[in-house]
Amino acid sequence: MGVIVSTKSGRIEGGSENGVHVFRGIPYAAPTGGANRYKAPQPAPAWDGVRDGTKNGLISFQPPLPPPFGQPLPPAGDDCLNLTVWTPDPGASKLPVFVWIHGGAFFGGSSIEPVYNGSSFAKNGVVCVTINYRLGAQGFWNLAELFPEFPDSGNLGLLDQIAALRWVQENIASFGGDPNRVTIGGESAGGMSVGSLLASPKAKGLFQQAIPQSGAGHNGISAPTTTKIAKNLLARVGVKPGDSAALAALDPQVLLAAQVDMTTEIQTQRDPNVFGEAAVASMALQPTYFTDVLPQRPIDAIAAGSAAGIPILVGTTLEESLVFVVAMADMFSDELVNGMAVATFGDAQKAENALKTYRGHRPDAPAHVISAAFDTDRMFTVPAIRLAEAQLAHTKDVWSYRFDWRTPLLGGALGACHALELAFVFNTVSDPAAAFLAGPDAPQAVADAVHQSWVSFITKGNPHHAGLPAWDRYDTNKRTTLLFDSACSVASNPRADELALWDGII
Repeated sequence: MGVIVSTKSGRIEGGSENGVHVFRGIPYAAPTGGANRYKAPQPAPAWDGVRDGTKNGLISFQPPLPPPFGQPLPPAGDDCLNLTVWTPDPGASKLPVFVWIHGGAFFGGSSIEPVYNGSSFAKNGVVCVTINYRLGAQGFWNLAELFPEFPDSGNLGLLDQIAALRWVQENIASFGGDPNRVTIGGESAGGMSVGSLLASPKAKGLFQQAIPQSGAGHNGISAPTTTKIAKNLLARVGVKPGDSAALAALDPQVLLAAQVDMTTEIQTQRDPNVFGEAAVASMALQPTYFTDVLPQRPIDAIAAGSAAGIPILVGTTLEESLVFVVAMADMFSDELVNGMAVATFGDAQKAENALKTYRGHRPDAPAHVISAAFDTDRMFTVPAIRLAEAQLAHTKDVWSYRFDWRTPLLGGALGACHALELAFVFNTVSDPAAAFLAGPDAPQAVADAVHQSWVSFITKGNPHHAGLPAWDRYDTNKRTTLLFDSACSVASNPRADELALWDGII
């Protein structure tokens, strides 16, 4: 017999795994089909009796992720607004809470992937909650100007996350958690979501700390551009603006296929006349700013004090973008990299100087490695620094890390790549399905160092612990950064010459 817990919607019986209690597939909002499609999340319906909490819920509609991230997809459907809770003891009280927002470029991923198993957090006294939310066009298709009955459609995925955080406020005490000790975290699109939640007035008061990993506050698309994207997608599925009946009859799978085609066009043609500023984006569907949910671009709102007083732990991996280019290495040339640099810096001389610096630190590196280093900073490292320094104006409790341990897979070609740190954060390196990027012999000592830092931050607001060297708070002079590796170390102003190149650019 499992433990039965009472929530606002009804009673649910969980199971026991790895010595902790797990409650799966808990609905935090109503199904998103029918009249609820393209609407803000609605309250979860109540149920009678005792709900089975031992089975995973459905995930959001999505295409498979590309290799090496792609895994067989679990069942998807409209009843995807659900979450999982890991707790050491539902009878406890006032335990710290960690709410995890999965990544996947805002079009893929789910909360039930093996890497996000929250057992280790629960064993360390943290109530861990992982959430699903609407993805792709289902979550970020801005129809507000074209279908006035859907004013929030450009941020439904973000509103789903906010609804999950409200559920935590109302229910987590029943699982032993403290609604006043909530830390949100996420990686990639999940980290970008954390940045958006730090910026959104609708999320205010729903959490007390934040951990954006490999995603910060520079992501999002303006409302005029997301409207342009919405028109393009409507044309692809044969629905005219204002034709509510045709929109309601649209098959989610048809919409999904059109979304994939549109994303491919954006990424290959890069036409600003068609896609506005999103023509240079890697993701066609993201949170929409200049809206009630996101009044400003997230980084601008954070700089203005939207998250004042909230401690953050922010960072990246050393070589985020290698995983995105290694399979296409033969396509890269010095000429291609030079062209990318000119497009980014808008000036041939600045681009030449920048690439001279990057190549100087990697004298024997092939073109795709130089491109990955450049793009790692553009997409991840510099936005993380900007977020840290924007938040510093409003709290002293800012901490910076970098994950430097390199996976030996593919002869080391992936380096310390995007998403590699996840199995270390969740301490799931012993699970082959969870640690598929880290390989079969990932060092447990590194996982212990990383995981305990997250536990320490969630529990005490300070990520330092006895297994690490002295680690000071971040400041704009030293830019103190903890480097997680086989031997952890602390760096001041790491890679200062390369990162200075981005001043005034990002």
